[in-house]
Order: sequence, then structure tokens, then C-alpha cells
Amino acid sequence: MKAVKKHILGIAMIIALLFSCKKETNPKVKTVDSNIVVKTEKILSPNANFIKSEFTIDGMTCEIGCAKLIEKNINKMNGVKLAKVDFNNKLAMVEYDETMVNHHLLADVVTKTANVYKVSEMKIVKKFSDTKKEKK
Repeated sequence: MKAVKKHILGIAMIIALLFSCKKETNPKVKTVDSNIVVKTEKILSPNANFIKSEFTIDGMTCEIGCAKLIEKNINKMNGVKLAKVDFNNKLAMVEYDETMVNHHLLADVVTKTANVYKVSEMKIVKKFSDTKKEKK
């Protein structure tokens, strides 16, 4: 019985080797669609009238993965001078050129980062909120 099992196993290995080795000499050409991203410099007008806005972002679950990614995406926008996202307070603070950026565009960038993020309480401010929490 053991000898039969060894012969069957040997035959199976030979068959596997014969069918696994392809004798094609011409490689197959595959085309892959890709989005080519050209890095451009962010545009900031030297004569711009910069304003400050704050808004709440709900749906963030971590500081590094969520808050920093949103902050990075807002900072990439043309016309944005400064963006800071405070994970603990669920607060985004953005300084931007009002001729190039508006609240709708800011909210759009946040929600396109991931559809779980929700923007609310957008307002223009003279000074950013103090985001430091008191130590107990």
C-alpha cells in the first residue's frame, strides 16, 4: 500500500512539473492604465488678501492617519497659506486667499480625503482658537 502511494505521489509530481513549465519564448505585453501626476508648485499671490477660517471635522479616528492627511491635502491647495488640523479638538484652521479658496472648496477637499469625514461649523475668524488643552 505504501509503495502504491509513493508511485501515485511520484506520478503526480511529474505531471505537475510537465504542466507547470511553459515553453513560450515570447513574453506577453500588458498595458496598464496609470494616472500620471505632475508635481507643480503651489500658487500663492503676493498681493492676496488672506483670511482665516475654522471648521469642525467629524469622523477622524487618529491623529497621524486622519488629521495629518487632511492637513496635508488642504496645504496642497492653491491659495492656501497655512492649514492646521487639531485631532483632539476636531478643529481645522486654515489661512487662505479668499479669491482662490472658499468654504465649499475646503469642505470638498476634506470629504474627498475620505467619505467618513464630515465638515461643520465653518466660520471666518480674526484669530485662530487656542488649541492647547490644560494639563490636569
